[in-house]
Amino acid sequence: MAYTRFEKARIIGARALQLSMGAPSILAEIPKEMIDPVEIAMLEYDEGAIPITVKQKEIKA
Repeated sequence: MAYTRFEKARIIGARALQLSMGAPSILAEIPKEMIDPVEIAMLEYDEGAIPITVKQKEIKA
């Protein structure tokens, strides 16, 4: 599913908040030097591993 840049930012921000509050990472391989929750969330997003979805509103013409 293709997300808008705003939806992508919301998903990554929400996941980064979860990670910063102590949630475990979903990915098995994360480089040890990567400690920023936003970078980890972006890596998870790129891998398609974030369990967050966006309910998109249907636009009627």
